[in-house]
Amino acid sequence: MPDSLNIRIGQGFDVHAFGDGDHLMLGGVRVPHDRGVLAHSDGDVVLHAVCDAMLGAVALGDIGRHFPPSDDRWKGADSRAFLRHCDALLRERGWRVGNADVTVICERPKVGPHADAMRACVATDLGIDADAVSIKATTTEKLGFTGRGEGIAAQAVVLLVRA
Repeated sequence: MPDSLNIRIGQGFDVHAFGDGDHLMLGGVRVPHDRGVLAHSDGDVVLHAVCDAMLGAVALGDIGRHFPPSDDRWKGADSRAFLRHCDALLRERGWRVGNADVTVICERPKVGPHADAMRACVATDLGIDADAVSIKATTTEKLGFTGRGEGIAAQAVVLLVRA
């Protein structure tokens, strides 16, 4: 049966434990923090969740399949390159992101002061308007690993439309 739908939806999730460092990369933006993350790449949970959502919407697996942590090429890599690569994969298949909605889950750092810069960064890399990208945050009311300040997570939903 031919694919007659002109939209697809994907969802993504990513998590990283905190480690040594003085900043986090979130949505392509360097956010000052008293911790870094333990990750093979730059550990940008926002971009990793968006990539997983994009890949899932076109049934191309997950970010680990495309950028395996066992591959030294991705050690310390800028996750914006992952996002642009995923966007190219979509466009090759006739899709583009219509909008993206991301929730960052953490007690700290505060995401709000950086949300507009993150939105602009994601929008630029996807070639869409910033008003098609939502970045927001929530806490877990001090419950679980994020509540205890052990790490950070993000979930994303994207709507794809025919290019």
